[in-house]
Amino acid sequence: MPTTTESAPARSTPRRQGLRRSNALQFWLFTGPFLIGLALFIYVPIGWSVYLSFFEARFTVTPEKFIGLDNYRHMLTNDDFVGSLGTFTVFAAFIVPTTWALSLALALLVHRLRFLRGFFRSVFFLPTACSYVAAALIWKMSLFSGVRFGLMNTVLGWFGVENIAWLADPDPPWYWLVIVTARLWLQAGFYMILFLAALQNIPGELYEAAAIDGARPGWQTFRHITLPQLRATSAAVVLLLLVAAYQAFDEFYNLLDKTTWGRPPLVELYLKALGENQDYGAGSAGAVILTALICLVTLFQGRLMGFGRGEGVK
Repeated sequence: MPTTTESAPARSTPRRQGLRRSNALQFWLFTGPFLIGLALFIYVPIGWSVYLSFFEARFTVTPEKFIGLDNYRHMLTNDDFVGSLGTFTVFAAFIVPTTWALSLALALLVHRLRFLRGFFRSVFFLPTACSYVAAALIWKMSLFSGVRFGLMNTVLGWFGVENIAWLADPDPPWYWLVIVTARLWLQAGFYMILFLAALQNIPGELYEAAAIDGARPGWQTFRHITLPQLRATSAAVVLLLLVAAYQAFDEFYNLLDKTTWGRPPLVELYLKALGENQDYGAGSAGAVILTALICLVTLFQGRLMGFGRGEGVK
């Protein structure tokens, strides 16, 4: 006659198998619709775009004639597209560190508050919920309007400065000031929340030990304790900012309208694919080139900043 200790594993094995099947079924029930949507609306279009880039496809998304790398050759010799890639590499080199510094400064300020912390956190984060199109129209029609009724020109007029055509003249390129300030206002709050969460996870014992060792509060503790502890978060923020910089579209398209200067790569691809010629093959090739450039830049930046090494690892 089997003992209790011998029969217990025999009875628990079918129960464990049933629990595993139930957990697997629940997993697929919850994630299945999202995975299907991801495949249908993300991966299939990406694969079709790569496939379409090797064909001639005008006024249709159906491949017509295999032309190999001609679409890539055409886009890489297109001065407007190549110029937009170079321009936005410079734009990313400026907007990424600026947004990183501003969002980190806001996070440090909110983190050190002893009262109304939730209020200021909400105030700084609120612009993130604003539409890029709405923000672009506010910046264009209310703040940086080229006529005397714009807020910035009104303020400058108090000091005797003539009206500035912020968005109508590429020389000097005042439009960059409009675009950069709009993007900073829209993005800084989101990345502030990421830094704020990382700051709250830094152990207080590190600062106490530093104080015992004679470290002075302020820049010294920030440089040697806070900043190293934010390494992983900083790397993630920089990567997200780089991708967002190259994917800029809404504010540029609404602020600059149909101007031939200051176009981001996505606007060039939009005009190529949906313009007069509707060249979907060349547009797909340009999208592949842009994606490859984003991957290379982000991989290099991640390697440079040590993405994935963990907090505080040097």
